[in-house]
Amino acid sequence: MTRLRYALIGTGSRAQMYLGAIASTHSDVAELVAWSDTNPGRLDFSLQRNPGLGEPARFAVSALADAVREHRVDRVIITSPDFTHADHIVTALDAGADVVVEKPLTIDETGIRRIADAARRTGREVTITFNYRYAPRNSTLKQVIDSGEIGEVTSVHFEWVLDTAHGADYFRRWHRQKELSGGLLVHKASHHFDLVNWWISDVPVRVFASGGLRFYGAENAARRNLGPRPERGTTDSPLRDRFSLDLRTDPTWTGLYLEQEQYDGYLRDRDVFDEGITIEDNLALIVDYAGGSTMSYSLNAHSPWEGYTISVNGTRGRAELTVVERGAVLVDEQGRTVVDPSARPDLVHDDETRPVAERVLVQPHFGVAREVPIPAGEGGHGGGDDALLRDVFLGAQPDPLGRTADWTDGVRSVVVGLAGNRSLVEQRPVRISDLELGPAGAAIAGAR
Repeated sequence: MTRLRYALIGTGSRAQMYLGAIASTHSDVAELVAWSDTNPGRLDFSLQRNPGLGEPARFAVSALADAVREHRVDRVIITSPDFTHADHIVTALDAGADVVVEKPLTIDETGIRRIADAARRTGREVTITFNYRYAPRNSTLKQVIDSGEIGEVTSVHFEWVLDTAHGADYFRRWHRQKELSGGLLVHKASHHFDLVNWWISDVPVRVFASGGLRFYGAENAARRNLGPRPERGTTDSPLRDRFSLDLRTDPTWTGLYLEQEQYDGYLRDRDVFDEGITIEDNLALIVDYAGGSTMSYSLNAHSPWEGYTISVNGTRGRAELTVVERGAVLVDEQGRTVVDPSARPDLVHDDETRPVAERVLVQPHFGVAREVPIPAGEGGHGGGDDALLRDVFLGAQPDPLGRTADWTDGVRSVVVGLAGNRSLVEQRPVRISDLELGPAGAAIAGAR
């Protein structure tokens, strides 16, 4: 198999999955020939962590096009902050490279128009890495729906809860500013909206949203009389509490962020209850689809446990997926987050003592519910990461579930968040066709 030449831009925590794959598992088909980050210290740390990368050439972020041409790059992996995605995608495509990009595809309507124009103009590929499609539990639900066992889908209920470790983290870092991340409806929930689009093979047409910043942030802290707080979590201050993230407790955090503050001053451990947070932490949506079904969706970012529940109602029955990714958030004596898997006694098999992490149930009308076996998975994100990486680096294999996603899937997922954000401001339902996507973008998004 041909060994492709890769460039990568943005070497934060998410990039490490791709760098590790290139340096080891997929080194026979992939070579990193160039990379870039606004912080040179993160490049140094990433190379130290992945010595199998060799010595990829470094280039300035603004010189991506030149790097693609000079180093004969076949594909560019984009793992930089969300607000930069559109610029990097368009630049890479126009320079002659295909693109692999982390979700979300982009954070605004202008980005969608630019990416759509560049993809159509150049004819090059844009792969968006929706790893949750590859998780065996999510693939199992897709198989159930596709089989027709529950009939035609009429409605979906989808609740996703982020706990006080993962959920809080969005309020410490750059994601806390909506102009950089699009808010959780774009940055985080684009994963979830893609899952629903893919599960039910349909496209969104109208969104009504409600929500706000109700737990994190300075105003909420003052309302609950939390008292004085440290500016950041990496401190020996007695004001630290369980919401404080100490970067010294994890070598990856130390190497990627704490030791690199000298270059750009970026603080990865800001207090979740300080000023300047512009994203929401509680969100609810009603989404109508072109085929006639409706989804009710909710996202909470301060739950004591983490996971999600999906109920898919159909004309012949109902399918349910329950996932507990973390039973509880506890903190040890060193300030590190630990997991208590026994914290959900309500989710235990009758014949076992361990908590259930995932379960798919199918119940036909006038029938008895049955549990559908879920195959074992490997890697992060419920077993989705390793399977995703195989498709990214080895090429998409024949797949009746259609798990590989391109830029059009990215558009269909992100427009739900964009319409939701507009709905929050205007306090009214927003049709996808109300967004300024241009003729091509509106058609791709499935607007009517």
